[in-house]
Order: sequence, then C-alpha cells, then structure tokens
Amino acid sequence: QVQLVESGGGLVQAGGSLRLSCAASRSIVSITAMRWYRQAPGKLRELVAAVTSGGNTNYADSVKGRFTISRDNAKNMVYLQMNSLKPEDTAVYYCNAFTPAVWNFWGQGTQVTVSS
Repeated sequence: QVQLVESGGGLVQAGGSLRLSCAASRSIVSITAMRWYRQAPGKLRELVAAVTSGGNTNYADSVKGRFTISRDNAKNMVYLQMNSLKPEDTAVYYCNAFTPAVWNFWGQGTQVTVSS
C-alpha cells in the first residue's frame, strides 16, 4: 500500500499561484504514474495532470501552459505548480498513485479556492 497526503491548498485571488504537494509513504520510483485529479462541486472528478515514472507528463487542455507537474523520487514527493489561477480551477485536488493492476491509491484531497 501507499498512503498519500496532499498539502498546499488554500484561498487565492484569480491570477495568483499555488503549489500543491503530495507526500507518499513509500518509494514512488516504481509507480507507473503519479497524477493529480480535481473535483468541483456537482462535477465529476477529472484528471488534471500526470507524470510517469519515466518523467513524461500530460495535462488537461484546461490547464496546459498554466500548471506544471513534477515528481521527486528521492523524496517520494509529487508537486503541482499552478499559475494564473482562474475561478474555474476551484475544486478539491487529489493525488493519485497508479500502476495498472497493482496500485490505485488516493489521498484525502486539498481544497483550492480561487476568488474572482
């Protein structure tokens, strides 16, 4: 198992920045993908960004050019740098550890609120 703890959420004005962190309880080197999801009230959870064990990244179209995902395998950490935040980015953000047929663990989430 792997436990994930997110931090770094909060209230920020539109145009501002936040950096989310996800601390894993074990090594993430062998985990296929570390991902950030978000869920806004009344909406489905959606994939925001992912980084593979090889360092490849992909992003939702809505955050491309504004968000950057990174992983520090030595520290068992994953980050999401969020710039130029918009009110529509308001959601609970979840960290996810995924390896097909092996891992699919979630953190408890961290609230991000962007005021206009």
